[in-house]
Amino acid sequence: MLNVDEVKKAISEDLKLAENEAQLSEFWKKCLGKGGTIQGLMNGIKQVAKEEKKAYGQTVNEIKNWAQALYDEKKEEIEKQALLKKYEKETIDVTLPVKMRPMGNLHPLTAVKHEMMNVFAGMGFEIFEGPEIEDDDHNFTRLNVLKDHPSRDMQDTFWLTEDLLLRTHTSPGQIRVMDAQKPPIKVLVPGKVFRSDSDATHSPMFSQMEGLVVDKHITLCDLQGMLDEFVKNMFSDAAKTRLRPSYFPFTEPSVEVDVSCFKCGGKGCSLCKGTGWIEVLGGGVVNNKVLENCGIDSSEYSGLAFGIGIERIAMLKYGINHMGKLFENDIDFLKQFKA
Repeated sequence: MLNVDEVKKAISEDLKLAENEAQLSEFWKKCLGKGGTIQGLMNGIKQVAKEEKKAYGQTVNEIKNWAQALYDEKKEEIEKQALLKKYEKETIDVTLPVKMRPMGNLHPLTAVKHEMMNVFAGMGFEIFEGPEIEDDDHNFTRLNVLKDHPSRDMQDTFWLTEDLLLRTHTSPGQIRVMDAQKPPIKVLVPGKVFRSDSDATHSPMFSQMEGLVVDKHITLCDLQGMLDEFVKNMFSDAAKTRLRPSYFPFTEPSVEVDVSCFKCGGKGCSLCKGTGWIEVLGGGVVNNKVLENCGIDSSEYSGLAFGIGIERIAMLKYGINHMGKLFENDIDFLKQFKA
């Protein structure tokens, strides 16, 4: 016959040994699991006489329910103890002195980039970011830089394959936008560009911000008006621009854009090399061939485009004399640019 008292005593003794979740899990396997004590009692019904099977089964079920209740009570107790230990471990002594942590700040390039984007966003520009790995068609050919064009030699390009390259400017973004969108277009294309060039004012990787406007009756006057607003916001309320003739294959006419020296007010100083003017960017009226390459009717629409070096603006704005300082991650240097 089944000795209920002995079985319960054995189960109780085993449960007393469980002091943590792992030991409680072992108890479950030993007592309540598939191969455990109670399952063994269930299996023993085969050896019980037919007339005693019902009573035997009821007794085993009562033991099982009792053991389950005992287990649940123990589990709740162990979980409470574990939670109390966790609370004790994570308790914070509010009387301890505060650890002062220095507040970080944006990198000067990031700060200048955001400032530039805000200026042009105020003029209605949208933002587009193109891929850094470009194909020859977007980076050169459709920008009117043909296979034998001499300006390709000036780019010092990092080629990946015969057709793929690290983009040399953000101008391919113009093509991608004009392919996907009909005029009117007003878009800003910021991003990293890559050229094999390195000295005090050049880096193999640097940041550009391309601007593109396509609409009816766009002229150089619109370009200068936008850039006047830009330099006033970035440098000084008294700043103004002047345009000098230049050449870019994707604009015609093309211009170099100077800003009046914001340090000396145009009188001449070391920053402007005595000229009263500082070169800041290039731009022009979008070449008709570039518009036609994107399926835009150049007899109906015209456009303006400009490209700004973000490092160039940051160096001028903050008086940085070597581009390398912007990439060295010198904390003492970067701390100077807290907003």
